[in-house]
Amino acid sequence: MTLSPELRRRLSRMQEARRQTQRQLDMIDRQITRRMTALIPQLQPRQSACRRGKAPDACAFLVRYRSHHAALTAERQPEIDALSRKLARQDLGIVRFLERHAGHLDHRRAA
Repeated sequence: MTLSPELRRRLSRMQEARRQTQRQLDMIDRQITRRMTALIPQLQPRQSACRRGKAPDACAFLVRYRSHHAALTAERQPEIDALSRKLARQDLGIVRFLERHAGHLDHRRAA
């Protein structure tokens, strides 16, 4: 794939912008994970020992975990949606750029 230096620079800038957007999405995901990790001790049942032969309810922990995770994700959902849309537009822009300049690539190979 041989592009002129100007086209390579444009493609490189587009790809770097896409990587930065992906990094922002990944950072949000890591922040949510970090907050959930910090919340886990609070989600555990108060009594760690079995009382009267009953084991602690593992399902109750999962329900609390999922509930808190959904709440944290909902707080960031508008930002996640905006970055996801931006990422999709950037992907489409890169694909269209490559399609638009595919003829340019074929001519350079033939020469």
